[in-house]
Amino acid sequence: MQLCLSCVFVNAQVLVELARNFETTVLNSKLPDTLVFATEYDFIVVGAGSGGCVVANRLSELANNSVLLLEAGDQETFLSDVPLTAALTQMTRYNWGYKSERTPNACQGLKGGVCNWPKGRGIGGTSLINFMLYTRGHRKDYDYWASLGNTGWSYKEVLPYFKKSENIEIAELLKSDYHGRFGPLNVGYTDYKSKILKAFLKSSKEMGYDIIDPNGEHMLGFSRSQATIRHGRRCSTSKAFIRPIIERENLHISMKSWVTKVIVDPESKRAVGVEFTKNRKKYIVKARKEVILSAGSIASPQLLMLSGIGPQDNLQEFDIPVMKDLKVGYNLQDHVTLNGLVFIVNDTTINDHKIMNPADILQYILEGKGPYTIPGGAEAFAFVRTPNSTFDKDYADMEIVLGAGSLSGDHLGSMRDLLGITDEFYHSVFDGIHNKETFGLVPVLLRPKSRGRISLRSRNPFHWPKMEPNYMQNADDIRAMVEGVQMILQIVETKALKKLGTKFHAKPFLGCEGYTFNSYEYWKCCLRLYGSSLQHQAGTCKMGPSSDATAVVDSKLRVHGISNLRVVDASIMPTIPAGHTNAIVIMIAEKASDMIKNAWN
Repeated sequence: MQLCLSCVFVNAQVLVELARNFETTVLNSKLPDTLVFATEYDFIVVGAGSGGCVVANRLSELANNSVLLLEAGDQETFLSDVPLTAALTQMTRYNWGYKSERTPNACQGLKGGVCNWPKGRGIGGTSLINFMLYTRGHRKDYDYWASLGNTGWSYKEVLPYFKKSENIEIAELLKSDYHGRFGPLNVGYTDYKSKILKAFLKSSKEMGYDIIDPNGEHMLGFSRSQATIRHGRRCSTSKAFIRPIIERENLHISMKSWVTKVIVDPESKRAVGVEFTKNRKKYIVKARKEVILSAGSIASPQLLMLSGIGPQDNLQEFDIPVMKDLKVGYNLQDHVTLNGLVFIVNDTTINDHKIMNPADILQYILEGKGPYTIPGGAEAFAFVRTPNSTFDKDYADMEIVLGAGSLSGDHLGSMRDLLGITDEFYHSVFDGIHNKETFGLVPVLLRPKSRGRISLRSRNPFHWPKMEPNYMQNADDIRAMVEGVQMILQIVETKALKKLGTKFHAKPFLGCEGYTFNSYEYWKCCLRLYGSSLQHQAGTCKMGPSSDATAVVDSKLRVHGISNLRVVDASIMPTIPAGHTNAIVIMIAEKASDMIKNAWN
């Protein structure tokens, strides 16, 4: 026993020293932080998330463009690098930590009865804390955008911009017409493959689906997780788009800079600059050409409204002069999910205790391999169509995500904290299986019909806006989610998964014990109490033509009625695609960058 403890102690010392050396390397490549500002820049980019990093990179490619990139957070460190511990990263300063208003059909059993909305804060934005899954959505998502009057946004027209940013590292896809090989964003598989992954993929045939490339020609089926990973570590948009260009003299990056207002000339209705605070000092910097908002689906609409651009009644409530009456903050959409579906299995799975062993940690630090490379623990996913979906036959309305472990193995509580799951739920529902081999399957609503809203609750820019999710307000969203759960229960009954002894942990969720287990009303109760968000909020600055009374920006992402102001982030999506939004935002920013360059050529 003494020898074993000694070995663990020695291994721990080695790990600490390796981590210290790795951190030193990161800190030696510290991003430059602008402290003295020019009076004006050609372009001011607000927010260094996935959209802002891409735009700052592409606009500064032209040496005669001066670009100021403003970010409220800091630079990333090695703490955000480990794919498997993404949930833990969301407990750090890199998360804004938003919480929604109470909503009647979801999140009611979570801590405080509200939905947690983690959003990235730092150079790289949410790409610092997300689960790194790379899926683009269905071709019909973009064709539908174009049909709404958004010229240039069909699938055929946006595909080149997906490919532009991508460096695909999956051998069988290197020659695919749907993937890029020379972009700065690494996309690939983890090297780790469990038996459960193999069984899940085999189950596709019994379910009537093929194994596919979800970003390829056919977008309905089962797939291993494609993720933004480089050498086994997170490939954020900071690593991909900012770190390689920090020597550009025409790009100024300012961190811990909180933008409080876009300055709009009241006569010309032209955006002329921004106001921000840094180190408790207020700055005003002018823009010769454009201000570009890339602050995300919560902060971009909030900033527009604080600047007098938004719904007249909401602005007047806080005595904000109205520059332009637009439906800012409406059209909020998100991918809804239900966590806690746990399956016991006769095979090795992943939980907090197991991955603390020195062998896995050393393999990861030295080689970038092993279970620590699994993106957020998600090994695979399936894009499927629920039985009563009204969408086209080849158009998925449900995603099912395979977890290499499950919520029952969350001994340290990082996933519970992320989701808002109470300790009472955890111990009540999973008592007796905490140390058993388990995995999870999670249903994700891809095509929500419900709409929420972001609005001001104060004119103080340092206060959160009011966030109303309205999840599953439309009854068809509930229908789809219940059918998604039922499809999961069918998957685990396939021969491939039964060979591993897969068994559903059929203990009722806390608060739903009064319903007949596995009935429609039972699952409706589970959704009402524990349904939550996949953190893909979108649509709050909707793109559409001027004839669309609900549109905020046009097809070139210019704010209607205000010149020299654009929005480039997830908020411009008219409808949320059936994909993970990080990849989509990067595409939007690549396309926007070309439109901006062409406008000022």
